[in-house]
Amino acid sequence: MPSLSGRGSRPRLCFVSYRHMSRFAMPVLDEYASRAEIEVIDGSFDAAVDAVRERIRQGSTDAFLSAGANAAVLRQTVDAPVATIKLGGFDILLALMKARHCSDRVGVITFGRTIPELDAVKEMLRIEVAQYAYRTPQEARQCFQLLRREGFNVVVGSSIVVELAEQHGIQGMLAYSLSAVRQGIEDAIELARVARLEAGRYEQLNGVLHNLQEAVLAVDRDNRAIAVNPPMARLLGRSRQRLLGQRMDDLAPELSLETTLESGQEDRAAVLRYAQRDWIANRTPIREHGDTVGAAITLYDARSIQEADATLRTQQRSRQPTARYRFENLVGASPAFQRACATARRFARTDLTVLISGESGAGKELFAQAIHNESARAGRPFVAVNCASLPESLLESELFGYEDGAFTGSRRGGKRGLFEAAHTGTLFLDEIGDMPVSLQTRLLRVLQEREVVRLGGTVPIPVDVRIVAATHQPLAELMRERRFRQDLYYRINTLHLPLPALRERREDIAPLALTLVQRCLHRLGSERDAGRALAPLLGRLAAYDWPGNVRELENLSERIAVFLIQFDGQAEVDYTGLRHDCPELYAEHGSALSAPLRGINPDVTANHAEPPPRARLHDMLRETGGNRQETARRLGISRATLWRWMREADAQRAAALDD
Repeated sequence: MPSLSGRGSRPRLCFVSYRHMSRFAMPVLDEYASRAEIEVIDGSFDAAVDAVRERIRQGSTDAFLSAGANAAVLRQTVDAPVATIKLGGFDILLALMKARHCSDRVGVITFGRTIPELDAVKEMLRIEVAQYAYRTPQEARQCFQLLRREGFNVVVGSSIVVELAEQHGIQGMLAYSLSAVRQGIEDAIELARVARLEAGRYEQLNGVLHNLQEAVLAVDRDNRAIAVNPPMARLLGRSRQRLLGQRMDDLAPELSLETTLESGQEDRAAVLRYAQRDWIANRTPIREHGDTVGAAITLYDARSIQEADATLRTQQRSRQPTARYRFENLVGASPAFQRACATARRFARTDLTVLISGESGAGKELFAQAIHNESARAGRPFVAVNCASLPESLLESELFGYEDGAFTGSRRGGKRGLFEAAHTGTLFLDEIGDMPVSLQTRLLRVLQEREVVRLGGTVPIPVDVRIVAATHQPLAELMRERRFRQDLYYRINTLHLPLPALRERREDIAPLALTLVQRCLHRLGSERDAGRALAPLLGRLAAYDWPGNVRELENLSERIAVFLIQFDGQAEVDYTGLRHDCPELYAEHGSALSAPLRGINPDVTANHAEPPPRARLHDMLRETGGNRQETARRLGISRATLWRWMREADAQRAAALDD
């Protein structure tokens, strides 16, 4: 490539020719001394090529000038601008007019081809003309020998022809004119100007690429390197100067840009193996005025991309919902609840898919978060999606993501889906039984292949995700009705965790209510003792069936706390007003019950709990066959409280008989 040293000064030309041509052109070269620096090299063919390559290596020349065979050889073998001193018919005519003063028989030896128009001119000049053409020095000698044998003693041609004539004592005349030399120099100056402009662009491009960490190389339209940054030079194991001007097919065929130059299309995110390392390659065409004039390849180290991906995911994780609950945060001491916790802890130690079943509000997401935080993926993303809360089209794009322009209204640049967001972590698919059947097919494929294809995309993206699914639906029944795919069911039902409803663990109602009411009171700025405040309500809480489970208990606890803060002290609390705020506790099924539950201080509850009517207590004892332990369990009270109520009932019955 031409050097840029001395930019703004005269263009630097190198005139390569035989000595006869050099001497002939010298007056014209002197004319251009003020417009160009012109170095003259006497040489031909191999010697000329070696000299030119040395100037290219040194970067000391902007353009080269030569004639005939020399020019043709240089243009074919070196990557540099070469101007040609052209031989025209008028030049031949002038040379023949001069030669006829020496002989009426003149031989003409030209490079490349003969000139048919001379057949008409020779009649006008009244001389005999014999024409021959050559392409190599050997052919030039053969042509010369033919003219000698035919008795021609004057020869017109190029420098090599004139030199042969002198060696054999024959008159030799150059076929070129000084005007042809002038035009050749003008052409060389223009080539030098263009070369300097291109070199300026290349220098600017190299300057930009120099500071990039990625390995980058650019080529011209001939697939020759025009810009190389240091990382690419180190990768190729050569200096930048040795790389510039080399064809990529010769340097590194794996990195060739020939296809990009031919198609004009970019090729992004291609994975290739080079120098025993994995790379992500982007090949991009370079265009000027709509035409492809070059191309560039950028190599990204796959290891760096993986590290950047991990960093990006870490930063994104800090902005996304994470798993907050652990098993230590789950409240409950009932046997059913403890069995569920023990099973969940055992499942957490594996990386298998878990299906959590249970009624709405039973705490399925809390268990999913606890499983995640107890697993080896703790600290990684925990992403939850409710499959029943989004329309089908939106759920699909949320789960799998989409590419730029995948559908009307899509975000520019596309968006990654929740599977990608949960990479290396856990994806919680809540209410999976309500997922549309069409999406169940796509979900099954992702679970099988562990790779996701975005909407509008074609490239599978590998994902490392643990699936925890949850449902309140009877999946077996849905499968019979063909509303849930059987193959998906068996894929997600690897480990099954059924959660008990709140009415199936009534022993936990009091501790849960105490925790929830106390938490809300604290949030509302109240220091009231939740245990004393709840004692008169525990029987009603125990008798209620809780169709909404723990979620309903949370809502009702909020209402109770808001009701309580209107009173200054516990003695002032008027519970009759709670009938309006919490009517479900005073419905028929719970109107007779206000007994305390285990989990609250018995000294507190003993002073506030009211026994049920005798008829209700008698009915419950009859239903249980007199089993006091079962009766206490059904009433949600301790056996001590049951004994107290039974004594009070007996006392009331005795008093009635006395009356």
